[in-house]
Amino acid sequence: MLESPLIATLEAGGTKMVAGFAKGPGEILRRKRVKTEGVEKTLAQLVDFFRVGSQDLGLPEALAVGAFGPVNLDRGSKDYGTIGQTPKEGWRGVNLLAPLRELLGGLPSVVETDVNAALFGELRWGAARGLKSAAYLTVGTGIGGALFMNGDLIRGVGHSEMGHMRVRRDEVGGGAKFTGVCPFHGDCLEGMASGSALRARWGRAAEELGTEHVAWEIEADYLAQACVNILMIAPPERIILGGGVMAQDWLFPLIRTRLKELLGGYLAYDELGGDLGSFVLPPLLGEDAGLLGCVALGQALLKG
Repeated sequence: MLESPLIATLEAGGTKMVAGFAKGPGEILRRKRVKTEGVEKTLAQLVDFFRVGSQDLGLPEALAVGAFGPVNLDRGSKDYGTIGQTPKEGWRGVNLLAPLRELLGGLPSVVETDVNAALFGELRWGAARGLKSAAYLTVGTGIGGALFMNGDLIRGVGHSEMGHMRVRRDEVGGGAKFTGVCPFHGDCLEGMASGSALRARWGRAAEELGTEHVAWEIEADYLAQACVNILMIAPPERIILGGGVMAQDWLFPLIRTRLKELLGGYLAYDELGGDLGSFVLPPLLGEDAGLLGCVALGQALLKG
C-alpha cells in the first residue's frame, strides 16, 4: 500500500490560523496555532513553522490553504490566493499563498475558502463521506458556507458567501434594536448570528452564555432560517454546522426543531424525516475538519 503524501496545510481563520504537516486522520505530524494579528507578525510565525517543519519532516509534496474570505480562487489570476474585501483590519489585499509557496520551493499549491476546505474534509473522511451532496456552515467569528453537488464544490464567478444571506430579524430580546455587526450589510446572517454578533449583543462570548439564555432561542432561529434558504436553493443530503459557536452541542436540537417549524411540512425528502438528527449535525472531524480538508485538497491536487 502506497504511503499517503505529506501535505503542508494552513487553515487561516479570522481569529486564529492553524498550520500543519499531515497525511490524513491520525497522521497529523505537526501543527501550530497562531493568533491572526498583524500581517507581518502572523506571516513571520507561519513562515518559521513551515521552514522548521520542512527541515525536520522533509519537504511536503503539496501546499493547501483554506482561507477566510473573500479570497481569490481563480487559478489563472495573478491575484490567486489574495484576500479581498475582508473586514479583518490590515488583511485586505494580502496574498496568503505566495510567500509560503516560495518558501517551500514552488511546490503544487491550492487555495480554497476555509469552509470549502472543511466540507472537503468531511466529504473525504467525515460526516458527508459517501454523499453526492452536502452543505457546511461554519459559525465562528464570522459565518461562511459551502455547498457540494454532483462531485464538486459549487462556485459561480466567485465563491459562496452564504454567511451574508438575508434573514428575518428577530423581535426577541430587543432584536429590533440590534442592527447587526456586519460592516457591509448590518443584519445579514453573519451580522446577527456569528460569534462576533453574540458578543456585541449580549456582552459575552458564546461559551460564556448559559444554556437557558434567550440568545440560544434566537441563534437557533437564525441558523434554521439559513438551513431553509439552503434547502430552497439546492437541497443537500446533509447540512453540517461547525465552528466555535456550534461547540455548544445542545444547540443542535433547538435548530432542528425550529427548522421543522419553518418548513411547515413543505419538502417531502426522506432526509427531512424524523427529528432531523441525521440531517443537521456537527462535523465528524471536529476541530480538525479544516486542517484535514486541506490535506484532502492537497492530495486531490496531486492526483490531478
